[in-house]
Amino acid sequence: MSSSQPNAGTTSAEHRARERQAQRNAVVELVRVAPMAEELGELFAAAGHRLYLVGGSVRDALLGRLGTDLDFTTDALPHQVRALLDGWAETVWDTGIQFGTLGAYRRGATVEITTFRADTYDRVTRNPDVAFGDSIEGDLVRRDFTVNAMAIELPGRSFVDLHDGMADLVDERLDTPAAPEDSFADDPLRMLRAARFVAQLGFTPAERVVRAMTGMAEQITRITAERVQAELSKLLCGRYPRRGIELLVDSGLAEHVLPELPAMKLEIDEHHQHKDVYRHSLTVLDQAIDLERAADPEGEPDLVLRLAALLHDIGKPATRRFEPGGGVSFHHHEVVGAKMTRKRLRALKFSKEIVSDVSGLVFLHLRFHGYSDGHWTDSAVRRYVTDAGHLLPRLNKLVRADCTTRNRRKAAALQRAYDDLEERIARIAAEEDLARVRPDLDGNEIMRLLGVEPGPLVGQAWRHLKELRLDQGPMNRDEAVEALLRWARDQGIEPPADR
Repeated sequence: MSSSQPNAGTTSAEHRARERQAQRNAVVELVRVAPMAEELGELFAAAGHRLYLVGGSVRDALLGRLGTDLDFTTDALPHQVRALLDGWAETVWDTGIQFGTLGAYRRGATVEITTFRADTYDRVTRNPDVAFGDSIEGDLVRRDFTVNAMAIELPGRSFVDLHDGMADLVDERLDTPAAPEDSFADDPLRMLRAARFVAQLGFTPAERVVRAMTGMAEQITRITAERVQAELSKLLCGRYPRRGIELLVDSGLAEHVLPELPAMKLEIDEHHQHKDVYRHSLTVLDQAIDLERAADPEGEPDLVLRLAALLHDIGKPATRRFEPGGGVSFHHHEVVGAKMTRKRLRALKFSKEIVSDVSGLVFLHLRFHGYSDGHWTDSAVRRYVTDAGHLLPRLNKLVRADCTTRNRRKAAALQRAYDDLEERIARIAAEEDLARVRPDLDGNEIMRLLGVEPGPLVGQAWRHLKELRLDQGPMNRDEAVEALLRWARDQGIEPPADR
């Protein structure tokens, strides 16, 4: 059971005041959804059953951010819950009924109601032998963390906190109701959930939780890649993802779920100086998030950008070379890194789109550094935009975030260079349709003008015209036709006279 003592520097009176404020927040939040929640509570009470708002819903109510997806637990069995919901909800679904859970929708709110659980685990898989319990006490003790093990009984709104979840919430501490070793042995995914909640809530894990995670890290291999990926995605989309990543690495969990991260902790000796790649990557992640939020303060977290920021230098350990005179090089680390990124994200079962976009950003993240002297031609700018394609806005943020030098003069010069590049992109885009850089003749016209059938030759001609388009900018139709005919003659192709 977690301690209810206040943190050092916080008086007991201050601690109690914060608890009372948290409870007031919960009441305010519950009043907001009271008509529906109270109605449901009265419905169950009239049928002789007990109903509790539970878990993350109570936690979020105490934090003043209760949403419209609500979790309840009850002593009613699934078939009894179904009978009650059928006459009350607009829609009912039973996809989780094998675990005692039914879902329902009514007046803009989604609810999930689960019969009290008293599961047992074989500690080989994470799949429980589902058993229904007979008390709220037994249900709460099996939950992952104390801040998720509080309940509010409805309709009376009596508060149930058997494991000091309120104290942990007020102290921003993450702890388990039972011994963490038992909790994580039952379900190792809870170790990843600990890191995820640290990233989402900004809480500090209890020492015993960190010790258990460190000692049991290998147990995470019992978890499927899909579940690991879901937790990592939520972690990275949290408000404090760096804290979650550091917990994964420091506990050893990352060695099993994302081993490329701790591998970036390269040893640095006094003769060969370079940045700590791991710490640099965390800073780039922080700075990319700042740019993301500045561009769209109310927007959803950008998982692709955050993955790319974290993994952009993933290829450096494999490409590090010590040069004469004490230098260190990482030649082609963006190429190696893109391949490593694809391999890891595929293993974690990310979607094809995310794999493609993140590896694309890793591959492109160094391209800008050739612009630092400001000598790019308009052709080079067009190629930069064309190669980035739909990733250009993210690439802009990633490249800016990748500047972590403490040399203010160098940092300012890099930012000025990127400002200049963005201005040139905007200028050329105003003159040309940079989003659609393509040959000025399509494949059908190429075949007609050259008198050829579909085949490789058409593709070669199309690519030639595209290269001209990138080098010279837009051409009118007559110029494009003349360029095509010149190319054809160089290839020994005689166009038909009646074209």
